[in-house]
Amino acid sequence: MDVNFIQNYYPLYVEAAKMTITISFIGIVLSLVIGLICSMIKALKIPVLGKVVNIYIEVSRNTPLLIQLFFLYFGLPKLGIVFSSETCAIIGLSFLGGSYMAEAFRTGIDNVASIQMESGLSLGFTKGQVFRHIILPQAVATSIPVLCANIIFLIKETSVFSAVALADLMFVAKDLIGIYYKTDEALFMLVLSYLAILLPVSLICTWVERRVRYAGFGNTSAVSGN
Repeated sequence: MDVNFIQNYYPLYVEAAKMTITISFIGIVLSLVIGLICSMIKALKIPVLGKVVNIYIEVSRNTPLLIQLFFLYFGLPKLGIVFSSETCAIIGLSFLGGSYMAEAFRTGIDNVASIQMESGLSLGFTKGQVFRHIILPQAVATSIPVLCANIIFLIKETSVFSAVALADLMFVAKDLIGIYYKTDEALFMLVLSYLAILLPVSLICTWVERRVRYAGFGNTSAVSGN
């Protein structure tokens, strides 16, 4: 292991990690928004939009992120639509993540007792009000473990961004290996970089899950009176 090599080139990994974190943060926030909107459309059973959402989820979940990135970066320019590497990465991560988040929210919504919707409607609330104030808070709490797993999954998926010339962690590692043939050192720094990003996220997710369980959120059996 060449310690001098690591000392000389670790700043490149720091800059690449900043890029990876930024892209991941934006993509995950957008995927949560997309997922929430899609799950609401499905839960409220909006006719035409519901079918569109189903098609989107099937296309997104059944095509690799790498193929989606290639379409955005290499395919769309043929139609005169050109995006930067960063924009392609954000769109691709949001497109993929939105479908996974939608399914996570849908599962949470399904776990809420249906009688709560009926009770809310009988009290004079509209369907949208019942969903927003009663169903959704419980559904989000119930979905926390799956949402956290999806967040970690999406961060790890950023490793394919180097395929569209984005200077992320994988790009830097492959670049150094190709130039200096320092495979062990480059991969060692790559592993440490992803660990430095993912470990805090994992710990935060674990803390949030415990807080939710401790507070009693998402306990649909307790809410429904069973």
